[in-house]
Amino acid sequence: MEKNTILQTHKWKLIGTILGAIGGYLYWSKIGCMTGTCPLKSQWQTMVPYGAILGYTISGIVSDMIKNKL
Repeated sequence: MEKNTILQTHKWKLIGTILGAIGGYLYWSKIGCMTGTCPLKSQWQTMVPYGAILGYTISGIVSDMIKNKL
């Protein structure tokens, strides 16, 4: 497979992953636990990967739903 084909087939999952990582960082900076007692929300190093995983999962579900309707 060519690089363009791989990027074209997975572009929505890549966009969802990036947006999820940005969302995880913004969640940590604006809402996260400032006392440090919350294991997930107290450090950006944990929130960014969780946000990226969530963005990847949601974008995969949405893109599959769109493909099935077309």
